[in-house]
Formats: sequence, C-alpha cells, structure tokens
Amino acid sequence: MNATPEVLAVLDDLLAAASPDDRGALWQLDRQGRELDANLVRLPPGAEVGEHQEDVLDVLLVVLAGGGRIVPGDGSAPLMLAPSTVTWLPRTSRRSVTAGPDGLAYLTVHRRRPGLTLKPTVYAQEGGEAPCALDRVCPECGRMSPESAPVFCSACGERFPGR
Repeated sequence: MNATPEVLAVLDDLLAAASPDDRGALWQLDRQGRELDANLVRLPPGAEVGEHQEDVLDVLLVVLAGGGRIVPGDGSAPLMLAPSTVTWLPRTSRRSVTAGPDGLAYLTVHRRRPGLTLKPTVYAQEGGEAPCALDRVCPECGRMSPESAPVFCSACGERFPGR
C-alpha cells in the first residue's frame, strides 16, 4: 500500500463537471488496502433514498451542495441538511434521505466493510451487505428497489443504468 498522502479528488470540480442527469455515486474511494470507504453522492431535486438501516457501520455524512433532510425512522424530528452540515448516522439507526428543491450533494465516509466470508458451520453463515445501496436507487424517481439488482424501477418503470 502507498503510505504517501495524496489528493484523490477535488469534489467541487467533480460536481461542476457532472452533467445535470448524473445522480447517485459520482465518485468512490478506491485505493487498495484502505481502511475507509467514501462516496460522493448527488440526488436530484426531490429524490429520496428510501428508509434503510446500516447494522454494522457508523456513517459520517457531509453536505457539499444543495439541501434536504434526513428523516429518522424512530419518528423523531427530521434533520435539516444544508451545505457544510455534518451529520452522524450511528449504526442501527433507521433513516431516509430526501433532496430539497436544489438537489443534494454529499460525501459519506465510514470504516471499510470487511469482505464477505462464509464459515463452514451447520448453524450459521456470516457475511455482510454491500457498502452502499445506491445502485438500488431509481435514477428517475429516487425510490429504493427491494431487489438486489433491479433492471426496471417497480414504481416508475425507469431502466437502471448499465442493466
């Protein structure tokens, strides 16, 4: 592993270079041997990442542009998001994320999830889920698909990119 610090991306430049239709993960940390994961995510106005729960990892969410809200799954008041807002999403918390009228761009950072492992036991198999479920968020309506590899959105019929 390269132990020398390096600039990986200039997030403002990535956002400025993205076309208006680009949504989802615009950039991901991809260095071999890393102990962190990070994603630059952009949602169009009104788009939503449906309610979900991360059982293993705490996530730090930093808003870069636009605004929106996080709705906790426990019924507590929504958390308002604006540029430079830093939000802690503790593991086991349920939440949904909704972009405001100007859309929402944010960076997520969390400990890297270990790879899937299967242990030969009759009683249990341990594994994990993907580090990010954005590939299940419809590019048109922003709804999260219950399918693991959706081809078409069950809500609006939009085809998922690359499928």
